[in-house]
Amino acid sequence: MGSDNNVRVLPVTEADDITRCFEIAAATFGKQTADDIWIAFNPGWDTPEGKMKGISRMRDQWSTATVDRAGQLNTIFLKGTVLDSAGSEVMAGMALWLQISTIVGYGDAPRYNLAEAMDLDTLYPGDPSTHRYLCQMDKSLTKQRVKCVEEAASLSPPAVLVLELCAVDPAFQRRGVASKLVQWGVDEAARRGGLEAVVEASTMGKPLYSRLGFEQDGPEIEYHLDDEFKDRVHLSNVFMRTGRP
Repeated sequence: MGSDNNVRVLPVTEADDITRCFEIAAATFGKQTADDIWIAFNPGWDTPEGKMKGISRMRDQWSTATVDRAGQLNTIFLKGTVLDSAGSEVMAGMALWLQISTIVGYGDAPRYNLAEAMDLDTLYPGDPSTHRYLCQMDKSLTKQRVKCVEEAASLSPPAVLVLELCAVDPAFQRRGVASKLVQWGVDEAARRGGLEAVVEASTMGKPLYSRLGFEQDGPEIEYHLDDEFKDRVHLSNVFMRTGRP
């Protein structure tokens, strides 16, 4: 299928939509691509209990979103809708954009230490080995993002817009939903004063980002892990950025 002119992208304003956001992410990153990183951060995602906990974490992130000095949300959940076969509007995709800055008032602070940013014991109670693995994996994955945010501190505005997550229900893929969700962020970055948009892109997502103005910066992301984690397989990711206008 090609692009669907009926695709609409809107910020999420209702808690019930967050439930659907998680379901879409699970269908995409859990079932379709078996994304090891997403699965590691969502233990039990395919069980009723794990799903409830995942939705709760996502709702907390949505409901506690901060704003910058201009009153703009620093955490933006988006929904992409299409018309189903009956002509009803349904939520087909989701995205999560984050405005990040090292300067207070211009975005949320970059994540330097995962263990300080979230309570890993709620994910894996009494499992320090897995906690170390998550911290090392997250630090490797976001290393270039953090560097980009630090470099932006000398610019105006001193912030970066990061695409943290983008997923489309497999039942609605190839209808232009992902393109609209990503393009929304690129346009929003420009509207917010010419921010740069960045993403850690998978092999599957890279062609889409390239079409929308992102360029790869550096080689494939390398994961620096302790020997006990060396046998864990990771999907290929690269850092991509739009640059400043």
